[in-house]
Amino acid sequence: MTLDKLTGTGVALVTPFNTKNEVDFNALEKLVNFVIDGGVNYVVTLGTTGETPTLSSTEKKEILAATYTFVNNKVPVVVGIGGNYTAELEKDLTGYDLTNATAVLSAAPYYNKPSQEGIFQHYKAVATASPKPVILYNVPGRTGRNMTTATTIKLATEVENIKGIKEASGDLQQCMEIVKNAPADFLVLSGDDNLILPQIACGMQGVISVAANCFPKQFSGLVKLALNNNFSAARDAHFKLLEGYDLLFAENNPAGVKAFLAELGIIENYLRLPVTPLSSELHDKVS
Repeated sequence: MTLDKLTGTGVALVTPFNTKNEVDFNALEKLVNFVIDGGVNYVVTLGTTGETPTLSSTEKKEILAATYTFVNNKVPVVVGIGGNYTAELEKDLTGYDLTNATAVLSAAPYYNKPSQEGIFQHYKAVATASPKPVILYNVPGRTGRNMTTATTIKLATEVENIKGIKEASGDLQQCMEIVKNAPADFLVLSGDDNLILPQIACGMQGVISVAANCFPKQFSGLVKLALNNNFSAARDAHFKLLEGYDLLFAENNPAGVKAFLAELGIIENYLRLPVTPLSSELHDKVS
């Protein structure tokens, strides 16, 4: 099974909260409709942009069920299921309803900084346990350990159920090496919104984006132009978004994107500790 339907723009959905610090399902429905109407190709639920480290298991399952309902088969749904305890993660992969999921996005183990062999064995176990194709997620800025090109290609060629990667190392040389050496049916996606233009030029097939929460039309339009080799127009669209990228990630994620969404009236600007809203100085720039 290939993941051709996951080319283009995927959006890593935020999790809206209300004044009681509870999941705001009405706002989640508004957000899902907003990004789909804005032209994204698929949604990713329960990713790290959704503040999953601060969600209970019950909340995660409720959000997943609600997302399926709100999406209503209009676009594919990818489910984020990752962690740094491999055995527990294997249980999670059988404990969540993945019937309507197209794939699982699984972040590399964080904090315990395994060796490359440890990363390989972790993902091999995850792929074996998963009832859906697995997309690797390399984000060393958060996990503390880069997954090398060699490890990525080994997983892509030796583990049948691993079908793609969200590459967020920010290292263009590594990105190019993955594109060059990956199997033809292996999906290579960006995890760095501000690098998507050169990454598509180098052969990446799309992005799982934070910016597409609040700029779905503009960002998905940029990606579509680039994938159609219209790089002159894509460059113009990219430059218009540059300041927005800076504000999204200036302090932390998802504080930036939640500030933009709050200004748009789609969600309220609440986050769960230890993540806090943007400083007033930065929020003034957003508004």
